[in-house]
Amino acid sequence: MIRFESVTKQFGRRKVLDEISFEIRKGEVFVIVGASGTGKSVTLKHMVRLLTPNAGRVMIDDVVINHAYGRELERVRERFGYLFQGGALLAWMNVFDNVALPLREKTRMGKDEIARKVRETLAMVGLENDGDKMPSEISGGMQKRAGLARAIVRDPEIVLYDEPTSGLDPVTARMIDQLIARLNRQIGITSVVVTHDLHSALTIGDRIAMLKNGKVAELSTPAEFRKSRNPAVREFLDAQFITPEAQEGGF
Repeated sequence: MIRFESVTKQFGRRKVLDEISFEIRKGEVFVIVGASGTGKSVTLKHMVRLLTPNAGRVMIDDVVINHAYGRELERVRERFGYLFQGGALLAWMNVFDNVALPLREKTRMGKDEIARKVRETLAMVGLENDGDKMPSEISGGMQKRAGLARAIVRDPEIVLYDEPTSGLDPVTARMIDQLIARLNRQIGITSVVVTHDLHSALTIGDRIAMLKNGKVAELSTPAEFRKSRNPAVREFLDAQFITPEAQEGGF
């Protein structure tokens, strides 16, 4: 569904991505992990052409998105929802209007139809009673859920999550993990999650890709990742106190 073919990205003299290649399958939760500055968010942004590679190709099905322009690029982008860090809610709009915004701007739906769709989507993320609240009146976890509702309100095929649990307490972070996994199961969304939180990655991921020094250092299932002998993986696991002996669902 999404394929990176020898993608390289440089900012000045700094090579952030160095000929990386991988494929994301339809309907899976694909998690990208790595230390800060390893190119996780840069990789994510290439999928909707917020960034363009210096070399290589990014394929969305049969479309080379880094060569797409105009209406073709718009059609590809319409297949995506994007949950930004912090939720990125508009501070002057209440939760309902934040979620309704993509429908008002990108569709011809009527007022009643928009209201019905927004209510349904808020219920999916557990915010059915919070639509009239302003972003400043709700917690960080609720802001992330409202941002997710906005990302999925147009029924995208693919949702990109940029550090969805960043800045949240452990209980709220696990709640967001459960929500991502549930949406993937119930709606069949393909999910691409960028995170430095390995507990989250091992819980929700079907496969995990670890970036290091611009390369894909590891690409495996959570069970394989946890037991990997790759020194880069072991260092990352040890830093978060995750042992190879632990079984799936425990650390």
